Amino acid sequence: MGGHHTGWRLAALALAWLGGVAVQLNERTLIAPAAYAVAVLAGALCVAVAWRWRAAFVLGLAGIAAVGFGSAGWRATERLAQSLPAALEGQDIDVVGLVADLPQTGPTGLRFRFEVEQATRGGEAVTLPPLLALGWYAGFGGDGKLTPQQRELRAGQRWRFTVRLRQPHGNMNPHGFDYELYLFERGIRATGYVRDDPPQLLDRAAGHVVERWRQRMRDAIDAAVPDPRAAGMLAALSIGDQSAIEREDWELFRITGIAHLVSISGLHVTMFAWLAGVLIAAAWRRSLWAMSRVPAQQAARWGGFACALAYAVLSGWGVPSQRTVWMLATVTLLQTLGRRWPWPLILLAAAVVVTAVDPWALLQPGFWLSFVAVGLLMASDGESGRDGEPTPVGQAWRGRAFAAWLRLRAELRGQVVATLGLAPLTLVFFQQISVVGFLANLVAIPVVTLVITPLALLGSLWSPLWALGAWAVRQLCAWLGWLAAMPAAIWTAPAALAWAQLAGLAAAVLLVLPLPWRLRLLAVPLALPLLMPALRLPPAGEFELLAVDVGQGTAVLVRTRSRLLVYDTGPQYSRDSDAGRRVLLPLLQGRGEGRIDVLMLSHRDGDHVGGAKSLIEAVHVDELWSSLEDGHPLLPLVPNRTRCTAGQAWQWDGVRFEVLHPPGPAYGRARKPNAISCVVRVSSPATGSVLLAGDIERAQEAWLVAHAADALRSDVLLVPHHGSKTSSSDAFLDAVQPRVAVYQAGYRNRFGHPAPEVMARYRRRGADGVESASCGAWRWQGGPAQPGVCQRDAARRYWHHVSQPAGACAQRPAENFRGLNFATLRPEETCR
Repeated sequence: MGGHHTGWRLAALALAWLGGVAVQLNERTLIAPAAYAVAVLAGALCVAVAWRWRAAFVLGLAGIAAVGFGSAGWRATERLAQSLPAALEGQDIDVVGLVADLPQTGPTGLRFRFEVEQATRGGEAVTLPPLLALGWYAGFGGDGKLTPQQRELRAGQRWRFTVRLRQPHGNMNPHGFDYELYLFERGIRATGYVRDDPPQLLDRAAGHVVERWRQRMRDAIDAAVPDPRAAGMLAALSIGDQSAIEREDWELFRITGIAHLVSISGLHVTMFAWLAGVLIAAAWRRSLWAMSRVPAQQAARWGGFACALAYAVLSGWGVPSQRTVWMLATVTLLQTLGRRWPWPLILLAAAVVVTAVDPWALLQPGFWLSFVAVGLLMASDGESGRDGEPTPVGQAWRGRAFAAWLRLRAELRGQVVATLGLAPLTLVFFQQISVVGFLANLVAIPVVTLVITPLALLGSLWSPLWALGAWAVRQLCAWLGWLAAMPAAIWTAPAALAWAQLAGLAAAVLLVLPLPWRLRLLAVPLALPLLMPALRLPPAGEFELLAVDVGQGTAVLVRTRSRLLVYDTGPQYSRDSDAGRRVLLPLLQGRGEGRIDVLMLSHRDGDHVGGAKSLIEAVHVDELWSSLEDGHPLLPLVPNRTRCTAGQAWQWDGVRFEVLHPPGPAYGRARKPNAISCVVRVSSPATGSVLLAGDIERAQEAWLVAHAADALRSDVLLVPHHGSKTSSSDAFLDAVQPRVAVYQAGYRNRFGHPAPEVMARYRRRGADGVESASCGAWRWQGGPAQPGVCQRDAARRYWHHVSQPAGACAQRPAENFRGLNFATLRPEETCR
C-alpha cells in the first residue's frame, strides 16, 4: 500500500513539473529574467519545506510546478538573447566559422548550418547568433548549376563568407507548421544566404569529426549506388540525410504510413532501440557464459540503448533523436536500478528529464508519438514476458515451426497494438490515418529495421552491401506503390476541437495502460469526437474570408454556407515545394474542406498560380476560373473551365460574386499577365463586401473606375499587386473606399512591397492596413463588430517574430541578386 501511495505521489510531482513547463510554453511574451529566477528559488524552497513536513504535499506540487516554469523561462530568455539585432538585417557581414552539418543540395542551391567563430561588418566586430541557417544559392551565373567552389563545401570545414541575415520568420496560418518554433528549439536565431562575394575555404578539416565521417559516407553511397532513389533512402536511414529523397517518395511514405521509418524521428530511434534489444537478448540467451554474468534482459536494455545512442549520433544528432535518447536513458536507468515502478510512472520520469533538457519538446508531435510508442512496447513486453524470463518462444521443447508461429503471432499482435494506440495521436497531430498503414508497416518495419538499415550501415565497411540494400529499397517501394494505388489508401479528418483532441489523447493513454482489453475498449468512444467536423460554417447570407499567409504571393479562401472559392494559390518556392502543398493543403485539411467549388486563378504569374497543380491533384476542384492562355499546362487538369470576363456573376447561399475585370477584348491586346488579372467582388448585406484585385495596375484601375465605378465600393480590399508603386491610384482608392487594406507580401521581400507611399495613400483615407508579414493569415467575417483576426495575434508565443514596419527593405539600398530566381525561394528565405 505504501509503495502504491508513493507511486501516485511521484506521478503527481511529475505531472506538476510538466504542467509548470506547459504554462511557460503558453506565454505570449517573456517576463523579466529575474522573475524566472525567483520562481525557481521559491519553488525549490517550497519543495524543501514539503520534504521536511510530509503533510505539505500540495505545497511540494506547487513548488515543482514553479521550478518547471522558471527553468523553462530561464532557458527561453537565454535563447532569445542570442537573436540577431534588427539593425544587422539585410547588411553585408563577413563571417568565419564551421560548416556544422551535411550541406543539403536542393533545386536552388545548398543549405547548411554554420557555427560562427567571428563576424565583422565594415571592418568592425559584430555579435551574431552562434548558429545560423544559411543558403548558398546556385545560378548567380545564370545556369542554375552549382559552381566548383559550391561543390567543394563539406561538413566540418572552416570558411569565410559574406552573408546577409534576417531574424527567423515563417508563415503563420491555422493548422500550419510553426517554422519559427522549429528554428527556436534548435537554437538557430538567424537565417540568411551567402553573397556572391568570393568565399574562402580556410581549413578542410577544422572540426566536427562525426559530421566529416557522415559526409564521407554520404559521398561513398552516391558513388556506389547509381539509383538516386535508393541512394537517397540508404543515406537517410544510415546517416539521417533526407535531402536526397524526392518529394514523390515522401508522398508515397506518407500515404502508406511509413514516413516515421525513413525519417530519423524519435519513433524511429525508439523502434531501432527496441528491435536491437530483442536481437541482443536472443543472442545473449544462447551463451551460458554471458547469462551467468549479466541477465539477458539487462543486456538487452543497455545494448538497445547503446545502439540507439550510436545511431542517433551517426544520423546527425537531431533534436528528435536527442530527446528520444534522453527518454530511453531514463527508462533504462530506472529499470536497471530495480525500481519497481509501473511503466507509466517510468515514462513520466523520462518526460521530466526530456523537458528539463528541451522544454519545447512538449509542443512536438514526435515527443508524444515516441512516448506512446515506448509505452506500447513496454506494455506489450510486460504482457508477454516478465523480468527477463524467456518467453514461450525460447522454450526448447517447442518445435521450430510452432516457435516461428508464436513469434509471428507476437509480432502481429504488437503491430495491431501499435496501430490502434497511435491512431488517435495521428489524428490529433496530422488529421489523417493511412488505411493501408497496417499492411505497409507489417512489411516495412522488419525490412527497414532488420534489412535495409543494417545494410546501409554495414556498407561503410564493405560497399557491395549497399547494392544489396538498394535492391531491397526497390522491392519495398514497389510493395508500397501497390498499396498506395489502392482506393482510399489514406483517410483524412478535419482538425478536432480542443476538447475532442484532449479526449483523443486520453484514448491513446487508455489504450496503452496495462488494463484488461474490455476496459481499453473505452478508448473507442473517447476517440470518436476526433472524427467530428470542426468547420464552423457561416449562416446563410454571410461569408468568411481568409487571406492566407503564403509569403510573397496571393491566396484567399472565401467560404459561404455550402460553397468554397479559392482565389489564387500562392507561389512555387522550389521544384519540390509550393504553397499549395505546404500551406493550402494542410489548411484545407485542418478546416475539413474536402472540395473546392471554384478555383479562380487571377493570372499566370508564379506567385499566384505556383501552388495550383499540387492543389488540383490533391483536392477535387469543380470549376476552374482563370485568365490563363489556351495551352497553359494547368487547364487540362480541370475539365470544367471558364475564362474570367467582366459582367459574369452568380450567387451562393445569398452571397453575390461579381467578376469586374478583365473585359473580353483585353485578352487579345494585353502585353503582360497583370493586365488581364481576374478581379472579383464578393458581397452580402449581412457581412459586407470584399474586392479581390489580383495584380492589376494603374491602367486597369482606370478602366474599372470608368466602367464599373458603382460596383467597386468595398469594405475590404485585397491591395492590387501586393502594394506595388504601379497600382493603388488615387482615383481607384476613391472609388473603392476600403475600410481595411490587406497586403499579401513576403517579409523583407526584394520588391519593397508594400511601398511606403502606397500605404500612405490608404492611411490618408482612413483604411486600416493588414500585412501578412506581420499579421499572418487574416480571417474576416464582416461587420463593424468583427475587425478581423490575425493569426500571429491569436496564436502568438514568445518565440514568434515581431515584424518591422512595412517598407523597411525598401528604405535600404537595393540588394544585388544577379540572376537569382526568387520564384524558387521558400517563404522563410525571402529576406531581400
